[in-house]
Amino acid sequence: MTAELRCVPPEAMGFDPSGWNLVTALAGQLCAEDVTPVFALQVVHTQRTTGPLLFESPAADASLKVTSDPIFLVASLTKPILAMGVVQLAERGLLALNDRVVDFIPEFSGADRRGITVRHLLTHTSGLPDMLPDNRELRREQAPLSRFISGTCEVPLDFPPGRGVQYQSMGYALLGEIISRVSGQPYDEYLRDALFAPLGMHDTALGAPESWWHPQDGEPPRVERIVGIRVPPEQEGGDDWNWNSRYWRSFGAPWGGLLSTPADLAIFCQTMLQGGQYGYTRVLSPAAVAQATRNQLDAYHDLSEADRRTRGWGFGWRMNWAAHSAAFCDLLGPAAYGHWGATGTLFWIDPARELAAILLTTQPLERGRSHLTRLSNAIVAALAD
Repeated sequence: MTAELRCVPPEAMGFDPSGWNLVTALAGQLCAEDVTPVFALQVVHTQRTTGPLLFESPAADASLKVTSDPIFLVASLTKPILAMGVVQLAERGLLALNDRVVDFIPEFSGADRRGITVRHLLTHTSGLPDMLPDNRELRREQAPLSRFISGTCEVPLDFPPGRGVQYQSMGYALLGEIISRVSGQPYDEYLRDALFAPLGMHDTALGAPESWWHPQDGEPPRVERIVGIRVPPEQEGGDDWNWNSRYWRSFGAPWGGLLSTPADLAIFCQTMLQGGQYGYTRVLSPAAVAQATRNQLDAYHDLSEADRRTRGWGFGWRMNWAAHSAAFCDLLGPAAYGHWGATGTLFWIDPARELAAILLTTQPLERGRSHLTRLSNAIVAALAD
């Protein structure tokens, strides 16, 4: 058995007090200067955790204020978690990662895409685009996921599968559909039953279910705890389809619709650190976790050597691209892995240090710079043991 997380003071986790004070000062400064309306931070180290630390901008609009126990739309942090659901199906013998996508989704046909495999989708090597050309129009129409799937089945590839690496959210739309068709459950329910519920992640859902809007037990609707995001210019005026809309909060996009808390994500990070087990509960095998969290691009001989070496992908997990502007942290080693989210979120895991950090904001990421990288540097530097 692996121990469940225990909340302890940072110094009991091995953090130098002055270094940890710098971490909290930097986090508080982000809100004091209104860089982000809300910031939640939680760190995990050797089966211990700080618990969630919350910061709030005094200048934030009332609609962006935080509750005492906030839930965040974590955007693309969804991808590695969904990917672990796919890997779990592989563990159970229900699919193999080199199976062709068309064998699960027959409408995903055509000579150019018949060779695309589940592995290609997991590693962003399928040739699919990130988003569909009519992505915004679909969202404005409040289209169901089936419209995104049918569009992905028809959209031209940007390169033949395995010949390049390109971030592709639409590949994760297909992975969600594969989970549904293979498991016989909607992908959101499968992840709930196979991962979230067993791990005790009770405030996590891939799309807010009806019970979050209309609870039957007299409790306040859980959706009232979802923190509003300071939407980017291209979403302004889209109150019926943007990140803060009921449509998008309920949609459960397989590529970016996860709703969760720092505490729940800390449990998931600890599960990964412990080889797929949390307390008495095992949801993944050590072998699956080991494969999912190492660079898988070495298997593709047609990729450039530079891509394979410096911009690695596991199964859904991105390795820390040290020389890239969006590195998780300048002080993490090559075994670290994690993911960014467009809503201003980041989590990363360093197995060498038994260390993980969850950093959730409500300020969309800016290209080319991130205050979260600087804060991650301070977290790692503060660890004294």
